[in-house]
Amino acid sequence: MDAVEAEFKERFTLEGSNVKIFSGNAHPRLAYDICRYLNLPLGESYAGFFKNGETRVKIEETVRGKDVYIVQPVCGRVNDSLVELLLMIDAAARASAKNVTAIIPYYGYAKQEKKTSGREPIAAKLFANIYTVAGANRIITVDLHAAAIQGFFDIPVDNLAFAPIFHDYYMEKLEGQDVAVVSPDAGGVARAKAFADAMKASLSIIFKRRNRPDHAEAIEFVGDVKGKTVLIIDDMISTGGTMIEAARLLKKQGACRIYACATHPLLAGNAIRDIDNSDIEEVAVADTVPIPIEARRGKFKCLPAAQLISEAIRRVHYNLSVSMLFDWRKKYEANSD
Repeated sequence: MDAVEAEFKERFTLEGSNVKIFSGNAHPRLAYDICRYLNLPLGESYAGFFKNGETRVKIEETVRGKDVYIVQPVCGRVNDSLVELLLMIDAAARASAKNVTAIIPYYGYAKQEKKTSGREPIAAKLFANIYTVAGANRIITVDLHAAAIQGFFDIPVDNLAFAPIFHDYYMEKLEGQDVAVVSPDAGGVARAKAFADAMKASLSIIFKRRNRPDHAEAIEFVGDVKGKTVLIIDDMISTGGTMIEAARLLKKQGACRIYACATHPLLAGNAIRDIDNSDIEEVAVADTVPIPIEARRGKFKCLPAAQLISEAIRRVHYNLSVSMLFDWRKKYEANSD
């Protein structure tokens, strides 16, 4: 921590403030890390089940007049995590919290943000409505699968970008190498282009079609990766099929080394085993969802999300710009006059 960063944190400390942070059961470790970074205690709450299977929650300390933040990615047992979060929001709102912010590092149901055929729901929009009805005043999330989901809400949504953290990690790791950044599908081209520009690397694109849910087939490649170190960038890893197929194709195109990064490691099915057996040397991920122990022992490199989310909380509380999160000097100078 340099002097400017330290001075900023001292000036805009949350110690002694009216901020209360609570956690559901989906990822309590992340909530604990956020509290430790901000020097705040984790709020006392309970989340479990009644004997009939219904979810039961209780906020076990006063939140009247407080700014309440509830940390809960919608992952794991997805529907349980979702209902638990909604009930905690409702409980805090009914207990006269001044503001209730839902921190949803991974926004579940984000892949259902549009209709792909007739008679399908748009689940991401449905749950945006429900969060608001439950009593949320603001949403903080990380790397939404589709940026358009922000428009589903009538309350503020801070969609934090994890790409700068990946950028810093790979700028150091791949220093001096001829790097090509690859988008594994057309939907991620804008993300990959911004990343390639920041790394001063070339850009390549894989076009694919999806014959059925959770199954992708690469069909076309645009770019040049021969003799280069390749970095595949995506927002999430579900089954790993997209990333593994991309690596296989890139190897055929002459890539010498293959790395990857994806914010949300959902790692469904045999994803960990399949990635460990693939052509990818390393996959950097964020801990927006819990990382299985077996993933930490394999090719996965976990980068913490707590600092990013913590600084967003600080800036929201003090009504500072969230978009300046990644330049301490600019954000301090902008708020020091």
